[in-house]
Amino acid sequence: MIKIGLVSVSDRASQGIYADEGIPALLSWLKTALITPFETETRVIPDEQPLIESTLCDLVDNFRCHLILTTGGTGPALRDVTPDATLAIADRIMPGFGEQMRQISLHFVPTAILSRQVGVIRKKCLILNLPGRPKSIQETLQGVKDSDGNSLVDGIFASVPYCIDLLEGPYIETHEHIVKSFRPKSGIKSDN
Repeated sequence: MIKIGLVSVSDRASQGIYADEGIPALLSWLKTALITPFETETRVIPDEQPLIESTLCDLVDNFRCHLILTTGGTGPALRDVTPDATLAIADRIMPGFGEQMRQISLHFVPTAILSRQVGVIRKKCLILNLPGRPKSIQETLQGVKDSDGNSLVDGIFASVPYCIDLLEGPYIETHEHIVKSFRPKSGIKSDN
């Protein structure tokens, strides 16, 4: 079973001013996309760098998450410190994830270049900063498709299962009509 940490970074949602939309959107997408059973550990926290850092460390070090998805706090505003906190606790940076997230978002909004989303590894956990809006979360994870459902730009989740494999985590399978996982032939497990 894969352990997934879900962290929504929002001052107002963490104060109860409005309902968090990030974690429900992530959960809904994961339930639709993953074949592999998973369990989640969720947090809704304010845009405070020390708190984001300690939350990410707790989810990796104590809860032993294989994957953490954050939502919110990735823009250029002074309160947007999710990428800064994520980089501060990282062992390694995975720049391709941030590049791909911006490429996907540029299909929808020209302001995607303002996003500071990052992907990192801490110990054996992949941590990805996603946008805050539910529609953008889905687009980022599953990519851009044409009217016939053919992939124009792969979503970032296409690379997540193989990355988790390389980190010695559980084997993750996805529903291909949502997002097709890529693995080299040598990394594909047979059912036999």
